Amino acid sequence: MIVEEFIARTPTSREYAQRAARVMPDGVTADTRLAEPYGVYIDRASGVRKWDVDGNEYRDFFGGHGAMMLGHSHPRVTAAIQGAAPRGIQFAASHPVEVQWAELIQKHIPTAQLVRFTASGTEATLLAIRIARAFTRREKLIRVSTHYHGWHDFAVSGYNDFFDGSPAPGVLRDVARNTVLVPPGDSAALQRAFDTHHDDVAALLLEPLGCHFGIVPTSDDFLMKAYAFAKRRAVPVILDEVITAFRVSHQGMQGVLALEPELTCMGKVAAGGMPGGIVCGSQEIMSVLCRPSAPDGARKKVMHQGTFTGNPITANAALVTIDEIVSRNLCNHASRLGELTRLRLNELFTRSNLRWLAYGRYSAFHILPDSPADLGGGIESLRWQVFAERPAKLLQTLRIALNLEGVDIASRGTGFVSGVHQEQDVEFLIGAFGRAIERMRRESLLE
Repeated sequence: MIVEEFIARTPTSREYAQRAARVMPDGVTADTRLAEPYGVYIDRASGVRKWDVDGNEYRDFFGGHGAMMLGHSHPRVTAAIQGAAPRGIQFAASHPVEVQWAELIQKHIPTAQLVRFTASGTEATLLAIRIARAFTRREKLIRVSTHYHGWHDFAVSGYNDFFDGSPAPGVLRDVARNTVLVPPGDSAALQRAFDTHHDDVAALLLEPLGCHFGIVPTSDDFLMKAYAFAKRRAVPVILDEVITAFRVSHQGMQGVLALEPELTCMGKVAAGGMPGGIVCGSQEIMSVLCRPSAPDGARKKVMHQGTFTGNPITANAALVTIDEIVSRNLCNHASRLGELTRLRLNELFTRSNLRWLAYGRYSAFHILPDSPADLGGGIESLRWQVFAERPAKLLQTLRIALNLEGVDIASRGTGFVSGVHQEQDVEFLIGAFGRAIERMRRESLLE
């Protein structure tokens, strides 16, 4: 049995999971790490491999939630961190490397006239929303259901539940009331939202590929229409490029589609795979973070602080990460391997007589079990609920079966290819998938 073999192979992980359950809610530090019966505990990682506390090796296609574009413990990144740490990790003062990091962001991201650092991607979207509201002096935020912008109050309702706009637990009703949700890919609903609330819309907040790099996909056409709707009404666009920046291209998705959002949020790869986030945008809108030039009391600056914003360890890691990606054209490499991965997986599913679909764009792959037979209108023609309601238990079992075959992906049946994966890693993944499918068939988990 898959679960029983997993438990037998991971006794030390099981022990840590039992200890964690006594000291942490649900035994985890983040909801994304919830797994049944438990997730493996990792001891170390290098390149595209990682090893758990029982010594089991995994080819990693989870990639730190998409943050590890250079894989684990990349020599240049490791050297940058090791070189920075002895000089100090927090100065309570500015330092030269944060300026160099900001200049590098400004160089590559087309709309980055001014840059401010945060401690995470969640903080970046939270700050961007505050900037937009201060700049426009409006209250309402338009968001797309299922799009992920972090776990703060302005982003959590309508992400994986509460699609009717009601407040998630712990969120004030007034906060939810000032958030207008529209279904993914529904341009007509988006236009109605603008028509209804246009005098009070502070910002339109978007993930460019859809939920979590396209798990619930939205098309470029929808993104372009949404952008045009906002521009016609002088509503600032906040583009959440926390995952896409320096992964789809070194200019992000805005560079691919020649978009000019007023504000851009970044993190993960742009922060060197380290804790950190970025908000950047036009000089006009970012000026609300500046002290007023005249002390007339007409405008108060937006407050933003943070003990570890722009910290030197993250800054040094980010400099070399961005340089490595740009100089070696690794975004194109990862995207090419992502396309190959989806192709080879779909070939495998056909050979295995499975009505599954590997979909996604650029360097990601997502698994849709029981895919509709007719996809004549393309993947984005399917109802968004088809993706949001994928069978969680089946996909978790798939991950465990893959763990037994030496591969790790996300519990939701999704994965990332990095800039340092190679074709032989993709072939290893395909072989592991084939064996995992056979394991699931033997337990009558598949048709």
